[in-house]
Amino acid sequence: MSGEESAPDETEHRTDEADGRGDSDRGSEHADRGGNGRDPPGIDNDGNDDQEGGGDHDGTDSDTSGHANHAHRGGDGHGDHGSHDGHDHHASDVETVGVAILTVSSSRSLDDDPAGDTIGSAFERAGHEVRSRALVADEHDDVQAGIDSLVDREDTDVVVTTGGTGITPDDVTIEAADPLFKKRLPGFGELFRRRSYGEVGARIVATRASAGVVEDVPVFCLPGSENAARLGSEIATDVCGHLAGLARRDEEQH
Repeated sequence: MSGEESAPDETEHRTDEADGRGDSDRGSEHADRGGNGRDPPGIDNDGNDDQEGGGDHDGTDSDTSGHANHAHRGGDGHGDHGSHDGHDHHASDVETVGVAILTVSSSRSLDDDPAGDTIGSAFERAGHEVRSRALVADEHDDVQAGIDSLVDREDTDVVVTTGGTGITPDDVTIEAADPLFKKRLPGFGELFRRRSYGEVGARIVATRASAGVVEDVPVFCLPGSENAARLGSEIATDVCGHLAGLARRDEEQH
């Protein structure tokens, strides 16, 4: 998200539990988890996010959590990701996902973060838990450091960013996140744009919503508007447990 106000230099954090993942293995140190959503985005006439106080300039309109303990990190998986080998390719799915939300904005605060609130609410309705929220300015290094910090948390299975996915000079989330991706998940952005096209039309090409895996944590990068955050969260909540399990299994096998 872009804005006119200057954001603090340091990442602002709000957490429900103590931070810290350190360098410890993410597989076997955690107890088992139990337990186990779209208004289409629109745009204004300028093709910009009309969220008050700023947002992505990506053509999507503005209209908000999952993790118990981690025995699932390093959970067992079988064979290929398909079912042709006779194994259940959902065997390693994480039922209750721990979510960290990173808002990218130079004008918002955690107390005034409609898109972040929308993401959190969507994940909580899906049976997941928001473990932390943070806010950083529209600066490449701040965004990258924010993602790294959240991925390193012991209680985090999935990271969702909101803001900075457009094409203006201060939309830098994708440039910050992409070098961190060990594996990219192009299908997420493709599905997001496909679902948005009916409402937004060809201007949807200006949004760069994307996803990938950082270390063993799926990271979803969503636009900064409420509508786009809601749609992106709907997709993410459908697949986050499956992706978290697969990413962890892949890390264990290497």
